[in-house]
Amino acid sequence: QVQLVESGGGLVQPGGSLRLSCTASRNILSGEIMGWYRQAPGKERDLVASIYSAYSPNYAESVKGRFLISRDRAKTIYLQMNSLKPEDTAVYYCYLTTWIGSRSWGQGTQVTVSS
Repeated sequence: QVQLVESGGGLVQPGGSLRLSCTASRNILSGEIMGWYRQAPGKERDLVASIYSAYSPNYAESVKGRFLISRDRAKTIYLQMNSLKPEDTAVYYCYLTTWIGSRSWGQGTQVTVSS
């Protein structure tokens, strides 16, 4: 199973920006999907954004126009988060789904939006 390591979380004021990174232990293969979920305290884990290896991103309605998911040509994806709101506060989890449906998760990184 592939290992995923996230970085870039932290504390930011409302309206600020953060960039999360997620690096896989191997190159991302054709047909694989990577992305981000988030989980706030007492809530379910929800999809934030995903990107297929064909570079077609998908976003939750709540982050459209504010977040941007991207990837390099090897093993890393990024989540650029702009105009952050307190309701974006959550633990953000990176994931990778293989073409046969096997999913791996990162350990999570905390994002806190507060003044």
